[in-house]
Order: sequence, then structure tokens, then C-alpha cells
Amino acid sequence: MYQQLLTNSGLDNNQAEVLEFLLINGEQKAGDISKNTKLGRGLVYKALVELENMKLIVKKEKDGAVAVFLAEHPINIKKVLESKEKQAEEKKNEIVKQRELLERSLPDLVSVYNLSHHKPGVRYYEGDEGIREVLYDTLNSKTEIYTFIDVEAVEKNLKEINSEYAKKREKLGVKKKIIVADTDENRKFFMNYNKTITEIRYLKKEFYPFASGLQIYNGKISYQTLSQNHKIAVLIEDRNIYEMQKLFFEYIWESLEKYY
Repeated sequence: MYQQLLTNSGLDNNQAEVLEFLLINGEQKAGDISKNTKLGRGLVYKALVELENMKLIVKKEKDGAVAVFLAEHPINIKKVLESKEKQAEEKKNEIVKQRELLERSLPDLVSVYNLSHHKPGVRYYEGDEGIREVLYDTLNSKTEIYTFIDVEAVEKNLKEINSEYAKKREKLGVKKKIIVADTDENRKFFMNYNKTITEIRYLKKEFYPFASGLQIYNGKISYQTLSQNHKIAVLIEDRNIYEMQKLFFEYIWESLEKYY
């Protein structure tokens, strides 16, 4: 009559059958429970021990008499369900933590896999969150970051994300060399930058007609398109491509005037 309700509350089938019998029939001996249910004596004793541990029944023993079992007040069933819910929530939280850990570690695992299999790793991202993920990946860099960036596009279309990223980079002390278009606005923008972790050099404005960015770091290349209605990022992990782009950047960097 009530077994489905009891199993829905967190009991297994054997526990539910024994508890239902005790709820309806009052105190009983284990042998009588076994005779009046479909369960063998061994399963009945096992269910009784489990139900007692859950405080759903009590065991009464008297000298020289066979023990009897009595159901506790049904309100205790609610406590069992609440306990199950709490355990499920804790398990869910643990799964979330493990997933977050995996997501943080996955780029390193992909890197190891690609290097061992001699494959270039290519990942594609879209939207603000995609740009954020690619930017934040640079914060794990073990090398100085080389960057081409359109400051105007960043300020118009990615200001909040870039501001958060810049604060985290400064806190972590991740160093960066940046090449930007030589404009009055850009020189003003970088006037108060942190010179201990960031170096800036300026390229003639006519050579910089694109609303995009490039990050070169730690064996990786990331490209970002930063226009308002079209935000994408591509992350490439390949040693040869990285070394080539790194060389191009360093060649251009050395040709530009230092700025202090």
C-alpha cells in the first residue's frame, strides 16, 4: 500500500516492505515479519538493522524473550529523505568542482596529447565568453606574452572583460609586450600602465586597419576578432606556428621605437 511512497523517500524495496508491515501491524518479531512478507529471514534481519540505523524503527529486548521491532513515528521518514537530498546536493557540488577542475586542466591535457601525437591543436570560440576563455588562458603562460591589439575595438566591444583580465594579469605578474597603432588615443590610454609587467611599442596607424587581436605565448597562438557583432577566437597550439609568429613579432618589435 505504501511501498512506493517509502521507496520514493529513499528506502530500498526490502526496507520499504519491512517498514510498511511494522507501520500497519505494530511491534513484531523478525520471524513473523518474514512469514508475512515475501522476504527471507536473512533479508528481513538485514533490513531491520538498516532501518534501526536510520532511526525508523526501534528494537525492544527483554531478558529471556525474543526481540521485537516497532516502527518509529512516520515523521522520521521525512528526515531520511532530507538526508538523502543533502547527500545528493553534496555529490552534485562535488561533481561541479570536479568538472571545473577538469575544465581548467583540459588545455594542459590537450597540449600533452597534441605534442605526443604531433598534432596541432585548434580550438574555436564564439561570443564574449569565448573571448574571455581564450584571454584567461594566457594567464597560465610560462613565457612572456606577445600581443598585437586594436585598443579601440577592445574599449568599444570588450571593455569589461579586458579590465577584469588586466587586473588579474597584474596581480599574477604575467609579463606582456604589446604592439598597438600609433595614435594619440592609444598613447593616452597607456600613459599610466604598469611598466614592470607591460611594455608598449607603437606601429604606424596605416599598418593597423583591423579590429582584432593576436596573442603569442607558451607555445600557443590565439586570434580574436573583436567587432561588435562578430566576436570569435581561435586558439592554435603548434610549436612550429608558434615559433614562426614569435619570430615575426620580435622582428617587428625590434624595429619599433622604445616608449617610456
